[in-house]
Amino acid sequence: MTRLLSYLYLGLTFLCCFSLSGCSSGAKSKTVHFSKDGFVAHFDYFNYRGDDDFYKKNPLPGDDYFYNPILPGWYSDPSICKNGDDYFLVTSTFSYFPGVPIFHSKDLVNWKQIGNVLDRPSQLKLNGQRVSQGIFAPAISYNPHNQTYYMITTNIGGGNFFVKTKDPFGEWSDPVWLPDVHGIDPSFFFDDDGKAYIVNNDEPVGGSKYEGHRAIRIQQFDVEKEKTFGPRIMLVNGGVNLAEKPIWIEGPHMYKINGKYYLMCAEGGTSVNHSEVIFRGDTPMGKFTPWDKNPILTQKNLDPNRPVPITCAGHADLVQKENGEWWAVFLACRPIGNKFENLGRETFLLPVKWSNDGFPYITKGNEVVPRIVRMNGVKRDSLCTFGNFEKNDDFNSRKLDIEWMTLREPIDSLYSLTDNPGYLSLRCANVSSTELKAPAYICRRMQHHKFVCTTKLYFEPTNGRETAGLLLLKDEKHQYFLSVGKLDGGRKVSLEKLTASGNSTIASNQIAGGNSPIRLKVVSKGKTYDFYYALGDGPWLSLCKDIDAYYLSTANSFGFTGTTIGMYATSK
Repeated sequence: MTRLLSYLYLGLTFLCCFSLSGCSSGAKSKTVHFSKDGFVAHFDYFNYRGDDDFYKKNPLPGDDYFYNPILPGWYSDPSICKNGDDYFLVTSTFSYFPGVPIFHSKDLVNWKQIGNVLDRPSQLKLNGQRVSQGIFAPAISYNPHNQTYYMITTNIGGGNFFVKTKDPFGEWSDPVWLPDVHGIDPSFFFDDDGKAYIVNNDEPVGGSKYEGHRAIRIQQFDVEKEKTFGPRIMLVNGGVNLAEKPIWIEGPHMYKINGKYYLMCAEGGTSVNHSEVIFRGDTPMGKFTPWDKNPILTQKNLDPNRPVPITCAGHADLVQKENGEWWAVFLACRPIGNKFENLGRETFLLPVKWSNDGFPYITKGNEVVPRIVRMNGVKRDSLCTFGNFEKNDDFNSRKLDIEWMTLREPIDSLYSLTDNPGYLSLRCANVSSTELKAPAYICRRMQHHKFVCTTKLYFEPTNGRETAGLLLLKDEKHQYFLSVGKLDGGRKVSLEKLTASGNSTIASNQIAGGNSPIRLKVVSKGKTYDFYYALGDGPWLSLCKDIDAYYLSTANSFGFTGTTIGMYATSK
Protein backbone atom coordinates (compact mmCIF):
# COMPACT_ATOMS: atom_id res chain seq x y z
CA MET A 1 0.00 0.00 0.00
CA THR A 2 2.85 2.40 0.89
CA ARG A 3 4.51 1.76 -2.47
CA LEU A 4 1.18 2.29 -4.28
CA LEU A 5 0.61 5.62 -2.51
CA SER A 6 4.15 6.65 -3.43
CA TYR A 7 3.49 5.91 -7.10
CA LEU A 8 0.22 7.87 -6.97
CA TYR A 9 2.03 10.82 -5.35
CA LEU A 10 4.78 10.79 -7.99
CA GLY A 11 2.19 10.63 -10.73
CA LEU A 12 0.29 13.59 -9.35
CA THR A 13 3.53 15.50 -8.90
CA PHE A 14 4.46 14.81 -12.53
CA LEU A 15 1.06 16.03 -13.74
CA CYS A 16 1.31 19.22 -11.67
CA CYS A 17 4.82 19.95 -12.92
CA PHE A 18 3.79 19.24 -16.49
CA SER A 19 0.85 21.62 -16.23
CA LEU A 20 3.17 24.46 -15.20
CA SER A 21 5.93 23.99 -17.77
CA GLY A 22 4.46 24.93 -21.12
CA CYS A 23 6.96 26.35 -23.58
CA SER A 24 4.79 28.91 -25.36
CA SER A 25 3.23 32.12 -24.11
CA GLY A 26 0.22 31.40 -21.93
CA ALA A 27 0.32 27.66 -22.65
CA LYS A 28 0.44 26.54 -19.02
CA SER A 29 -2.62 25.01 -17.34
CA LYS A 30 -4.05 27.52 -14.89
CA THR A 31 -5.41 25.34 -12.10
CA VAL A 32 -3.03 26.97 -9.67
CA HIS A 33 -3.06 28.25 -6.10
CA PHE A 34 -0.38 30.83 -5.41
CA SER A 35 1.21 31.01 -2.00
CA LYS A 36 0.93 34.17 0.07
CA ASP A 37 4.58 34.22 1.12
CA GLY A 38 4.93 37.88 0.26
CA PHE A 39 4.88 37.26 -3.50
CA VAL A 40 1.65 38.81 -4.72
CA ALA A 41 2.34 39.47 -8.43
CA HIS A 42 2.85 36.38 -10.59
CA PHE A 43 3.95 36.78 -14.21
CA ASP A 44 3.25 33.80 -16.45
CA TYR A 45 5.45 34.87 -19.37
CA PHE A 46 7.15 37.83 -21.01
CA ASN A 47 7.21 38.14 -24.80
CA TYR A 48 9.04 40.77 -26.84
CA ARG A 49 8.87 40.89 -30.66
CA GLY A 50 10.73 43.42 -32.83
CA ASP A 51 8.85 44.89 -35.79
CA ASP A 52 11.09 47.59 -37.30
CA ASP A 53 10.22 48.68 -40.84
CA PHE A 54 13.84 48.80 -42.04
CA TYR A 55 14.38 45.08 -41.60
CA LYS A 56 11.09 44.22 -43.33
CA LYS A 57 11.79 46.50 -46.29
CA ASN A 58 15.48 45.61 -46.64
CA PRO A 59 16.08 41.84 -46.42
CA LEU A 60 19.71 40.78 -46.33
CA PRO A 61 20.92 39.84 -49.84
CA GLY A 62 22.96 36.81 -48.77
CA ASP A 63 24.19 34.66 -45.89
CA ASP A 64 27.43 36.66 -45.63
CA TYR A 65 25.65 39.97 -44.88
CA PHE A 66 24.69 41.40 -41.52
CA TYR A 67 22.66 44.32 -40.19
CA ASN A 68 24.05 47.27 -38.28
CA PRO A 69 23.76 47.62 -35.35
CA ILE A 70 25.03 44.14 -34.54
CA LEU A 71 23.88 44.64 -30.94
CA PRO A 72 20.70 46.73 -31.22
CA GLY A 73 19.30 48.61 -28.28
CA TRP A 74 21.34 50.17 -25.54
CA TYR A 75 24.75 48.44 -25.85
CA SER A 76 27.09 51.41 -25.64
CA ASP A 77 30.86 51.87 -25.40
CA PRO A 78 31.82 48.53 -27.01
CA SER A 79 35.28 47.11 -26.45
CA ILE A 80 36.68 44.00 -28.11
CA CYS A 81 39.64 41.63 -27.76
CA LYS A 82 40.84 38.49 -29.50
CA ASN A 83 42.70 35.31 -28.56
CA GLY A 84 43.18 32.91 -31.45
CA ASP A 85 39.82 32.67 -33.18
CA ASP A 86 37.87 33.68 -30.07
CA TYR A 87 36.50 37.22 -29.95
CA PHE A 88 35.06 38.77 -26.79
CA LEU A 89 33.07 42.00 -26.60
CA VAL A 90 31.79 44.01 -23.61
CA THR A 91 29.60 47.11 -23.25
CA SER A 92 28.57 49.61 -20.56
CA THR A 93 25.75 49.04 -18.07
CA PHE A 94 25.86 52.18 -15.89
CA SER A 95 23.61 51.54 -12.83
CA TYR A 96 22.05 48.25 -13.92
CA PHE A 97 22.87 44.89 -12.36
CA PRO A 98 24.55 42.60 -13.36
CA GLY A 99 27.21 44.72 -14.97
CA VAL A 100 29.07 44.52 -18.28
CA PRO A 101 27.53 41.87 -20.55
CA ILE A 102 30.17 39.79 -22.32
CA PHE A 103 29.60 38.36 -25.80
CA HIS A 104 31.57 35.70 -27.67
CA SER A 105 32.03 35.10 -31.38
CA LYS A 106 34.19 32.99 -33.67
CA ASP A 107 33.75 35.23 -36.73
CA LEU A 108 32.72 38.78 -35.62
CA VAL A 109 29.22 38.41 -37.10
CA ASN A 110 27.55 35.74 -34.97
CA TRP A 111 27.56 36.82 -31.33
CA LYS A 112 26.19 35.15 -28.21
CA GLN A 113 26.06 36.57 -24.71
CA ILE A 114 27.95 34.18 -22.44
CA GLY A 115 27.51 35.99 -19.15
CA ASN A 116 28.09 39.25 -17.29
CA VAL A 117 31.56 40.21 -16.07
CA LEU A 118 30.29 41.87 -12.87
CA ASP A 119 27.67 39.40 -11.66
CA ARG A 120 27.90 39.56 -7.86
CA PRO A 121 27.61 42.34 -5.27
CA SER A 122 31.25 42.10 -4.21
CA GLN A 123 32.19 43.33 -7.70
CA LEU A 124 29.55 46.00 -8.14
CA LYS A 125 28.37 48.67 -5.68
CA LEU A 126 25.73 50.91 -7.24
CA ASN A 127 23.23 51.83 -4.54
CA GLY A 128 22.43 55.55 -4.48
CA GLN A 129 23.72 56.16 -8.02
CA ARG A 130 21.54 57.58 -10.80
CA VAL A 131 20.74 55.40 -13.82
CA SER A 132 23.37 57.20 -15.95
CA GLN A 133 26.11 56.86 -13.33
CA GLY A 134 27.66 53.51 -12.33
CA ILE A 135 29.83 51.61 -14.80
CA PHE A 136 31.38 53.65 -17.64
CA ALA A 137 33.14 52.36 -20.76
CA PRO A 138 34.53 48.91 -19.87
CA ALA A 139 37.61 47.88 -21.85
CA ILE A 140 38.49 44.21 -22.36
CA SER A 141 42.03 43.04 -23.17
CA TYR A 142 43.96 39.79 -23.40
CA ASN A 143 47.53 39.62 -22.10
CA PRO A 144 49.36 36.79 -23.91
CA HIS A 145 52.30 36.99 -21.49
CA ASN A 146 50.27 35.56 -18.60
CA GLN A 147 47.31 34.16 -20.60
CA THR A 148 44.88 36.37 -18.67
CA TYR A 149 41.88 38.44 -19.70
CA TYR A 150 41.35 41.84 -18.10
CA MET A 151 38.31 44.09 -17.94
CA ILE A 152 39.04 47.59 -16.68
CA THR A 153 36.42 50.27 -16.10
CA THR A 154 35.17 53.17 -14.01
CA ASN A 155 32.53 52.98 -11.29
CA ILE A 156 31.47 56.60 -10.90
CA GLY A 157 30.65 55.88 -7.27
CA GLY A 158 34.04 54.36 -6.44
CA GLY A 159 36.80 55.00 -8.97
CA ASN A 160 38.76 52.93 -11.47
CA PHE A 161 39.32 49.18 -11.11
CA PHE A 162 39.89 46.00 -13.06
CA VAL A 163 38.87 42.37 -12.81
CA LYS A 164 40.58 39.41 -14.47
CA THR A 165 40.10 35.78 -15.43
CA LYS A 166 41.79 32.90 -17.22
CA ASP A 167 38.40 31.76 -18.51
CA PRO A 168 36.05 34.46 -19.86
CA PHE A 169 33.24 31.86 -19.98
CA GLY A 170 33.53 31.52 -16.21
CA GLU A 171 33.87 33.82 -13.20
CA TRP A 172 35.88 37.01 -13.01
CA SER A 173 37.85 38.14 -9.96
CA ASP A 174 36.78 40.68 -7.39
CA PRO A 175 37.84 44.27 -8.22
CA VAL A 176 41.43 45.43 -7.95
CA TRP A 177 41.16 49.17 -7.34
CA LEU A 178 43.53 51.67 -8.93
CA PRO A 179 43.61 54.69 -6.59
CA ASP A 180 46.33 56.44 -8.58
CA VAL A 181 44.34 56.31 -11.84
CA HIS A 182 41.95 59.26 -11.90
CA GLY A 183 39.33 60.37 -14.41
CA ILE A 184 37.38 57.81 -16.47
CA ASP A 185 37.66 55.33 -19.34
CA PRO A 186 40.86 53.42 -18.47
CA SER A 187 42.18 50.84 -20.94
CA PHE A 188 45.06 48.35 -20.76
CA PHE A 189 47.78 48.09 -23.36
CA PHE A 190 50.02 45.00 -23.22
CA ASP A 191 53.11 45.50 -25.35
CA ASP A 192 54.92 42.63 -27.07
CA ASP A 193 57.96 43.16 -24.81
CA GLY A 194 55.89 42.19 -21.75
CA LYS A 195 55.42 45.72 -20.44
CA ALA A 196 51.93 46.91 -19.55
CA TYR A 197 50.31 50.34 -19.51
CA ILE A 198 47.03 52.03 -18.62
CA VAL A 199 45.74 54.90 -20.75
CA ASN A 200 42.76 56.95 -19.58
CA ASN A 201 40.88 60.23 -19.66
CA ASP A 202 42.01 62.68 -16.98
CA GLU A 203 42.52 66.36 -16.13
CA PRO A 204 45.11 68.17 -18.27
CA VAL A 205 48.33 69.35 -16.70
CA GLY A 206 47.49 72.62 -14.98
CA GLY A 207 43.75 71.86 -14.95
CA SER A 208 40.95 72.39 -17.45
CA LYS A 209 40.88 75.73 -19.26
CA TYR A 210 37.30 75.43 -20.60
CA GLU A 211 34.23 73.19 -20.31
CA GLY A 212 35.03 69.77 -21.76
CA HIS A 213 38.80 70.32 -21.75
CA ARG A 214 40.27 66.92 -20.93
CA ALA A 215 43.47 64.97 -21.56
CA ILE A 216 44.69 61.44 -22.23
CA ARG A 217 47.33 60.15 -19.83
CA ILE A 218 49.43 57.00 -19.66
CA GLN A 219 51.18 55.20 -16.81
CA GLN A 220 53.03 51.91 -16.58
CA PHE A 221 51.37 48.97 -14.83
CA ASP A 222 53.10 46.20 -12.86
CA VAL A 223 51.32 42.98 -13.82
CA GLU A 224 52.72 41.04 -10.86
CA LYS A 225 52.04 43.67 -8.20
CA GLU A 226 48.81 44.76 -9.93
CA LYS A 227 49.37 48.48 -9.50
CA THR A 228 50.60 51.43 -11.51
CA PHE A 229 54.05 52.96 -11.10
CA GLY A 230 56.18 55.71 -12.53
CA PRO A 231 55.17 59.09 -13.97
CA ARG A 232 51.69 59.80 -15.33
CA ILE A 233 52.44 61.30 -18.73
CA MET A 234 49.96 63.44 -20.69
CA LEU A 235 49.83 62.12 -24.26
CA VAL A 236 47.02 64.32 -25.61
CA ASN A 237 45.98 67.76 -24.36
CA GLY A 238 42.37 68.55 -25.26
CA GLY A 239 42.24 66.66 -28.54
CA VAL A 240 43.52 66.85 -32.09
CA ASN A 241 43.91 70.65 -32.13
CA LEU A 242 43.90 72.47 -28.78
CA ALA A 243 43.50 75.84 -30.54
CA GLU A 244 39.99 74.79 -31.58
CA LYS A 245 39.09 73.95 -27.96
CA PRO A 246 38.10 70.32 -28.58
CA ILE A 247 35.91 68.70 -25.94
CA TRP A 248 35.71 65.38 -24.11
CA ILE A 249 38.70 63.47 -25.43
CA GLU A 250 38.04 60.04 -23.90
CA GLY A 251 37.70 56.28 -24.50
CA PRO A 252 41.39 55.76 -25.39
CA HIS A 253 42.79 52.52 -26.82
CA MET A 254 46.41 51.85 -27.73
CA TYR A 255 47.70 49.40 -30.38
CA LYS A 256 51.07 48.40 -31.77
CA ILE A 257 50.86 47.84 -35.52
CA ASN A 258 53.85 47.29 -37.81
CA GLY A 259 56.24 48.68 -35.23
CA LYS A 260 54.29 51.89 -34.64
CA TYR A 261 52.06 52.81 -31.69
CA TYR A 262 48.56 54.08 -32.38
CA LEU A 263 46.39 55.91 -29.85
CA MET A 264 42.71 56.04 -30.78
CA CYS A 265 40.21 58.18 -28.83
CA ALA A 266 36.69 59.52 -28.93
CA GLU A 267 36.20 63.27 -29.20
CA GLY A 268 33.34 65.77 -29.31
CA GLY A 269 31.00 64.39 -26.64
CA THR A 270 28.43 61.60 -26.87
CA SER A 271 25.81 63.45 -28.96
CA VAL A 272 25.70 64.37 -32.67
CA ASN A 273 29.23 65.85 -32.67
CA HIS A 274 30.75 62.57 -31.50
CA SER A 275 33.75 61.34 -33.52
CA GLU A 276 36.81 59.10 -33.38
CA VAL A 277 40.37 60.37 -33.85
CA ILE A 278 43.77 58.71 -34.25
CA PHE A 279 47.35 59.57 -33.19
CA ARG A 280 50.66 57.80 -33.93
CA GLY A 281 53.95 57.60 -32.07
CA ASP A 282 57.20 55.66 -31.81
CA THR A 283 56.87 54.61 -28.15
CA PRO A 284 53.93 54.08 -25.78
CA MET A 285 54.99 57.10 -23.71
CA GLY A 286 54.83 59.48 -26.70
CA LYS A 287 55.18 61.79 -28.51
CA PHE A 288 51.88 61.13 -30.38
CA THR A 289 51.03 63.08 -33.53
CA PRO A 290 47.44 63.34 -34.81
CA TRP A 291 46.62 62.26 -38.37
CA ASP A 292 46.09 65.30 -40.58
CA LYS A 293 42.86 63.79 -41.95
CA ASN A 294 41.09 63.19 -38.62
CA PRO A 295 38.41 62.24 -37.67
CA ILE A 296 38.54 58.59 -38.72
CA LEU A 297 34.86 58.07 -37.87
CA THR A 298 31.99 60.54 -37.54
CA GLN A 299 28.57 61.43 -38.91
CA LYS A 300 28.48 64.96 -37.52
CA ASN A 301 28.79 66.80 -40.86
CA LEU A 302 25.94 65.02 -42.64
CA ASP A 303 22.53 66.49 -43.44
CA PRO A 304 20.46 66.01 -40.26
CA ASN A 305 17.35 65.52 -42.42
CA ARG A 306 18.78 62.56 -44.33
CA PRO A 307 16.63 59.40 -44.38
CA VAL A 308 17.28 56.70 -41.78
CA PRO A 309 20.08 58.65 -40.07
CA ILE A 310 22.89 57.11 -38.05
CA THR A 311 24.19 59.65 -35.53
CA CYS A 312 26.62 60.03 -32.61
CA ALA A 313 29.16 57.59 -34.10
CA GLY A 314 32.37 57.17 -32.10
CA HIS A 315 33.98 55.39 -29.13
CA ALA A 316 35.54 52.67 -31.29
CA ASP A 317 37.85 49.70 -30.72
CA LEU A 318 39.89 47.81 -33.34
CA VAL A 319 40.52 44.11 -33.86
CA GLN A 320 42.38 42.13 -36.53
CA LYS A 321 41.02 38.91 -37.99
CA GLU A 322 43.15 35.86 -38.74
CA ASN A 323 43.02 36.72 -42.46
CA GLY A 324 44.64 40.11 -41.78
CA GLU A 325 41.50 42.22 -42.09
CA TRP A 326 40.94 44.96 -39.52
CA TRP A 327 37.45 45.70 -38.21
CA ALA A 328 36.06 48.23 -35.74
CA VAL A 329 33.24 48.08 -33.23
CA PHE A 330 31.82 51.44 -32.20
CA LEU A 331 28.71 53.06 -30.79
CA ALA A 332 26.13 55.04 -32.72
CA CYS A 333 22.44 55.94 -32.56
CA ARG A 334 19.63 55.44 -35.09
CA PRO A 335 17.01 57.95 -33.96
CA ILE A 336 13.73 58.67 -35.71
CA GLY A 337 13.89 62.19 -37.10
CA ASN A 338 16.89 63.02 -34.91
CA LYS A 339 14.43 63.25 -32.04
CA PHE A 340 13.33 59.82 -30.84
CA GLU A 341 16.50 58.30 -29.31
CA ASN A 342 14.65 55.79 -27.13
CA LEU A 343 16.99 52.89 -27.97
CA GLY A 344 20.12 54.58 -26.71
CA ARG A 345 23.60 54.09 -28.16
CA GLU A 346 24.08 50.76 -29.93
CA THR A 347 27.02 48.62 -31.10
CA PHE A 348 27.96 48.78 -34.80
CA LEU A 349 30.61 46.91 -36.81
CA LEU A 350 32.49 48.11 -39.91
CA PRO A 351 35.69 47.21 -41.79
CA VAL A 352 38.76 49.37 -41.29
CA LYS A 353 40.67 50.83 -44.23
CA TRP A 354 44.25 52.08 -44.27
CA SER A 355 45.56 55.31 -45.76
CA ASN A 356 48.65 55.50 -47.94
CA ASP A 357 50.52 57.12 -45.06
CA GLY A 358 49.66 54.29 -42.68
CA PHE A 359 46.64 55.39 -40.64
CA PRO A 360 43.48 53.35 -40.04
CA TYR A 361 40.07 54.92 -40.74
CA ILE A 362 36.47 53.74 -40.65
CA THR A 363 34.66 56.51 -42.52
CA LYS A 364 36.13 59.34 -44.56
CA GLY A 365 34.57 62.70 -45.30
CA ASN A 366 30.80 62.44 -45.63
CA GLU A 367 30.63 58.65 -45.88
CA VAL A 368 27.47 57.26 -44.31
CA VAL A 369 27.59 54.40 -41.79
CA PRO A 370 25.81 51.59 -43.69
CA ARG A 371 23.00 49.54 -42.18
CA ILE A 372 23.80 46.46 -44.31
CA VAL A 373 27.40 45.17 -44.49
CA ARG A 374 29.06 42.15 -46.10
CA MET A 375 31.82 40.08 -44.51
CA ASN A 376 33.27 37.67 -47.04
CA GLY A 377 33.67 34.08 -45.92
CA VAL A 378 31.30 34.32 -42.95
CA LYS A 379 27.88 32.69 -42.84
CA ARG A 380 25.20 34.35 -40.76
CA ASP A 381 23.62 32.13 -38.11
CA SER A 382 19.84 31.78 -37.82
CA LEU A 383 20.03 32.89 -34.15
CA CYS A 384 21.63 36.28 -34.72
CA THR A 385 21.57 39.31 -32.44
CA PHE A 386 20.25 41.75 -35.07
CA GLY A 387 17.12 42.24 -37.17
CA ASN A 388 13.51 41.66 -36.13
CA PHE A 389 13.83 38.87 -33.57
CA GLU A 390 11.52 37.58 -30.86
CA LYS A 391 12.34 36.86 -27.22
CA ASN A 392 10.06 34.79 -25.01
CA ASP A 393 10.55 33.75 -21.39
CA ASP A 394 8.10 31.31 -19.77
CA PHE A 395 10.03 31.47 -16.47
CA ASN A 396 10.54 27.71 -16.33
CA SER A 397 14.17 28.05 -15.26
CA ARG A 398 15.30 28.18 -11.65
CA LYS A 399 17.27 31.37 -12.32
CA LEU A 400 16.90 34.41 -14.52
CA ASP A 401 18.36 34.40 -18.01
CA ILE A 402 21.56 36.45 -18.40
CA GLU A 403 19.77 39.12 -20.48
CA TRP A 404 17.56 40.21 -17.56
CA MET A 405 18.66 43.18 -15.45
CA THR A 406 17.69 44.93 -12.23
CA LEU A 407 18.58 48.37 -10.95
CA ARG A 408 21.66 48.86 -8.76
CA GLU A 409 21.78 45.45 -7.06
CA PRO A 410 20.36 41.94 -7.24
CA ILE A 411 16.84 41.75 -5.78
CA ASP A 412 16.85 38.10 -4.70
CA SER A 413 14.52 38.83 -1.76
CA LEU A 414 11.98 40.54 -4.02
CA TYR A 415 11.40 37.83 -6.64
CA SER A 416 11.24 34.07 -6.99
CA LEU A 417 11.19 31.56 -9.83
CA THR A 418 10.69 28.60 -7.48
CA ASP A 419 7.96 29.76 -5.09
CA ASN A 420 5.49 29.09 -7.93
CA PRO A 421 7.40 27.09 -10.56
CA GLY A 422 6.79 28.38 -14.07
CA TYR A 423 6.14 31.93 -12.88
CA LEU A 424 8.14 35.00 -12.03
CA SER A 425 6.72 36.02 -8.66
CA LEU A 426 7.37 39.57 -7.44
CA ARG A 427 6.84 41.20 -4.07
CA CYS A 428 5.25 44.64 -4.02
CA ALA A 429 8.32 46.28 -2.51
CA ASN A 430 8.14 49.48 -0.52
CA VAL A 431 10.49 51.01 -3.08
CA SER A 432 9.63 53.22 -6.04
CA SER A 433 11.39 53.08 -9.41
CA THR A 434 11.89 56.85 -9.07
CA GLU A 435 14.18 56.37 -6.06
CA LEU A 436 17.92 55.71 -6.11
CA LYS A 437 17.39 52.26 -4.62
CA ALA A 438 16.65 48.73 -5.87
CA PRO A 439 12.97 48.42 -6.86
CA ALA A 440 11.18 45.18 -7.70
CA TYR A 441 11.89 45.71 -11.39
CA ILE A 442 13.23 43.01 -13.75
CA CYS A 443 13.81 44.30 -17.25
CA ARG A 444 15.43 44.02 -20.65
CA ARG A 445 16.56 46.58 -23.20
CA MET A 446 14.21 48.00 -25.82
CA GLN A 447 15.93 47.00 -29.08
CA HIS A 448 13.52 48.18 -31.77
CA HIS A 449 11.64 51.39 -32.47
CA LYS A 450 8.60 49.28 -33.30
CA PHE A 451 7.88 46.29 -31.10
CA VAL A 452 5.13 44.39 -29.29
CA CYS A 453 5.58 43.35 -25.66
CA THR A 454 3.07 41.20 -23.76
CA THR A 455 2.76 39.48 -20.41
CA LYS A 456 0.12 37.62 -18.40
CA LEU A 457 -0.25 38.61 -14.77
CA TYR A 458 -1.98 37.01 -11.78
CA PHE A 459 -2.37 39.77 -9.22
CA GLU A 460 -4.79 40.31 -6.37
CA PRO A 461 -3.72 43.55 -4.63
CA THR A 462 -4.47 43.60 -0.91
CA ASN A 463 -4.57 47.38 -0.54
CA GLY A 464 -4.69 50.56 -2.60
CA ARG A 465 -0.92 51.02 -2.60
CA GLU A 466 0.00 47.71 -4.27
CA THR A 467 0.41 47.86 -8.04
CA ALA A 468 2.12 45.60 -10.57
CA GLY A 469 2.55 45.45 -14.33
CA LEU A 470 4.86 46.56 -17.14
CA LEU A 471 7.25 49.48 -16.62
CA LEU A 472 8.95 51.47 -19.38
CA LEU A 473 11.93 53.19 -17.76
CA LYS A 474 14.41 55.70 -19.18
CA ASP A 475 15.64 56.99 -15.81
CA GLU A 476 14.37 58.03 -12.39
CA LYS A 477 12.38 60.94 -13.83
CA HIS A 478 11.00 59.50 -17.08
CA GLN A 479 8.79 56.38 -16.95
CA TYR A 480 5.46 54.94 -18.09
CA PHE A 481 3.79 52.28 -15.91
CA LEU A 482 1.02 50.02 -17.29
CA SER A 483 -0.29 48.85 -13.94
CA VAL A 484 -2.94 46.79 -12.19
CA GLY A 485 -4.13 48.03 -8.79
CA LYS A 486 -7.01 47.92 -6.31
CA LEU A 487 -10.18 50.00 -6.69
CA ASP A 488 -13.51 49.93 -4.78
CA GLY A 489 -13.47 46.22 -3.98
CA GLY A 490 -12.31 45.39 -7.49
CA ARG A 491 -9.26 46.20 -9.57
CA LYS A 492 -8.20 48.79 -12.10
CA VAL A 493 -5.78 48.85 -15.01
CA SER A 494 -4.03 52.17 -15.52
CA LEU A 495 -1.31 53.95 -17.43
CA GLU A 496 0.69 56.24 -15.19
CA LYS A 497 3.36 58.78 -16.06
CA LEU A 498 6.05 58.56 -13.38
CA THR A 499 8.39 61.39 -12.51
CA ALA A 500 10.64 62.21 -9.58
CA SER A 501 8.15 64.83 -8.38
CA GLY A 502 5.05 62.63 -8.56
CA ASN A 503 2.83 60.44 -10.72
CA SER A 504 -0.08 61.33 -13.00
CA THR A 505 -2.71 58.98 -14.42
CA ILE A 506 -3.12 59.12 -18.20
CA ALA A 507 -5.90 56.51 -18.45
CA SER A 508 -7.66 54.06 -16.11
CA ASN A 509 -10.42 51.42 -16.37
CA GLN A 510 -12.08 49.38 -13.63
CA ILE A 511 -11.96 45.60 -13.99
CA ALA A 512 -13.20 42.62 -11.98
CA GLY A 513 -11.59 41.73 -8.68
CA GLY A 514 -10.13 38.38 -7.63
CA ASN A 515 -7.04 36.71 -9.00
CA SER A 516 -8.21 36.02 -12.55
CA PRO A 517 -5.37 36.61 -15.03
CA ILE A 518 -4.86 39.90 -16.80
CA ARG A 519 -2.85 40.22 -19.99
CA LEU A 520 -0.97 43.46 -20.67
CA LYS A 521 0.41 44.66 -23.99
CA VAL A 522 2.59 47.54 -25.11
CA VAL A 523 2.76 48.32 -28.83
CA SER A 524 5.53 50.71 -29.82
CA LYS A 525 5.01 52.52 -33.13
CA GLY A 526 8.30 54.40 -32.89
CA LYS A 527 7.01 57.88 -32.09
CA THR A 528 4.10 56.73 -29.93
CA TYR A 529 3.04 53.84 -27.68
CA ASP A 530 -0.31 52.06 -27.50
CA PHE A 531 -1.37 50.28 -24.29
CA TYR A 532 -3.81 47.35 -24.10
CA TYR A 533 -5.19 44.90 -21.56
CA ALA A 534 -7.27 41.72 -21.71
CA LEU A 535 -9.18 39.76 -19.09
CA GLY A 536 -8.27 36.08 -19.06
CA ASP A 537 -8.21 34.80 -22.62
CA GLY A 538 -10.58 37.53 -23.80
CA PRO A 539 -9.96 40.03 -26.59
CA TRP A 540 -7.50 42.88 -26.30
CA LEU A 541 -9.07 46.10 -25.05
CA SER A 542 -7.51 49.50 -25.73
CA LEU A 543 -6.58 51.46 -22.62
CA CYS A 544 -4.99 54.41 -24.45
CA LYS A 545 -3.21 55.09 -27.73
CA ASP A 546 -0.69 57.47 -29.27
CA ILE A 547 1.16 58.18 -26.03
CA ASP A 548 4.23 60.30 -26.77
CA ALA A 549 7.44 58.23 -26.93
CA TYR A 550 9.58 61.38 -26.89
CA TYR A 551 9.12 61.50 -23.12
CA LEU A 552 11.46 58.47 -22.90
CA SER A 553 13.95 59.73 -25.49
CA THR A 554 17.50 60.73 -24.63
CA ALA A 555 16.84 63.94 -26.56
CA ASN A 556 14.30 64.80 -23.86
CA SER A 557 15.73 63.19 -20.74
CA PHE A 558 19.47 63.26 -21.58
CA GLY A 559 21.65 60.61 -19.94
CA PHE A 560 23.69 57.74 -21.35
CA THR A 561 21.30 54.79 -21.41
CA GLY A 562 18.44 53.65 -23.59
CA THR A 563 14.99 52.68 -22.35
CA THR A 564 14.23 49.37 -20.65
CA ILE A 565 10.96 47.47 -20.26
CA GLY A 566 9.99 44.79 -17.78
CA MET A 567 7.98 43.55 -14.82
CA TYR A 568 7.53 45.86 -11.85
CA ALA A 569 5.69 45.65 -8.53
CA THR A 570 5.51 48.25 -5.77
CA SER A 571 3.57 49.23 -2.66
CA LYS A 572 4.79 52.82 -2.66
